[in-house]
Amino acid sequence: MQVTRPDLIQTIGAALSSSGAATSDFDLNPDIKLPVGRVLRPAAVLIPITLTSGRAEVLLTMRSSQLRHHPGQIAFPGGKQDAGDATLVDAALRESAEEIGLPHGIADILGELPPHETVTGFKVTPFVGWITEDFDTIAEAGEVSEVFRVPLDHLADPANYRIESRIWQGRRRHFFVVPFGPYYIWGATARMLRSLADRMAQ
Repeated sequence: MQVTRPDLIQTIGAALSSSGAATSDFDLNPDIKLPVGRVLRPAAVLIPITLTSGRAEVLLTMRSSQLRHHPGQIAFPGGKQDAGDATLVDAALRESAEEIGLPHGIADILGELPPHETVTGFKVTPFVGWITEDFDTIAEAGEVSEVFRVPLDHLADPANYRIESRIWQGRRRHFFVVPFGPYYIWGATARMLRSLADRMAQ
């Protein structure tokens, strides 16, 4: 679908301004009891949205298969907040510069989604960023095997999501997936995208 920049920004802004609860890797698994008083580490990701020839797309990464944690999985650029990051937005932008080569100053932050708790003990805040200029993506050596684009129309349609499951730590765990072509987008990434899709569909 052909869209214009003002229309897209207005639509996304309205979606981000709507109320909604925080999300979790455990949303579809109510039988898992989380420990009271657990301490989560702060982290942030960027959901970068580009507009090329009237087509809105989201930039995603495929993690290197050589990584110890989450090898080969689809993810947003981002990571934990370091001591040098004044804010969570700073963390998301720093990691995006490292992971996909995002130049400084071309991401216009439109807003954020409620935080997402991961099974690895992070409280991740997703920031939606409008990329104001074209740039050549550069996958971080050793960390990112590929940077690719998925049409926003696909990710914004709740009908494209489904629930699947697998055995994790001896029990069956359910999670969202939103496949696109050869890319199997699942877990925390799919859950955060589903949160955005639900808001955009309202």
